[in-house]
Amino acid sequence: MYSAQLLDHFQNPRNAGEVEGADGAAEIENPVCGDVLRLTLKVEGGRVTEIRFRAKGCVPAMACASALTELVKGETLEEARSVGREALIAAVGGLPEASGHAAQLALDALAAAVRKLGH
Repeated sequence: MYSAQLLDHFQNPRNAGEVEGADGAAEIENPVCGDVLRLTLKVEGGRVTEIRFRAKGCVPAMACASALTELVKGETLEEARSVGREALIAAVGGLPEASGHAAQLALDALAAAVRKLGH
């Protein structure tokens, strides 16, 4: 049902936790399924130098949050904003159709955190 990459991100999450003194933060909840994702990030010189997540939810939600932090870390804010749904889904080796909300939750949290930076 789940890909090896998705299970790896779930079982060995990357960048879990909270960024101390974060420049941007957002917490998003999916009211339909109850998944909650909090992203915190630090930006220096226009690049995301640190990004961490905390999530409560389904296996795909946790995996997508972990994969998103890897896709965005080190990128410029413009590059971070342009990470798309397909790239995120590819990073976890695909998602079952019923789990597409997990990718959207991660992308929505990223967009909200970047908006709060004022950039």
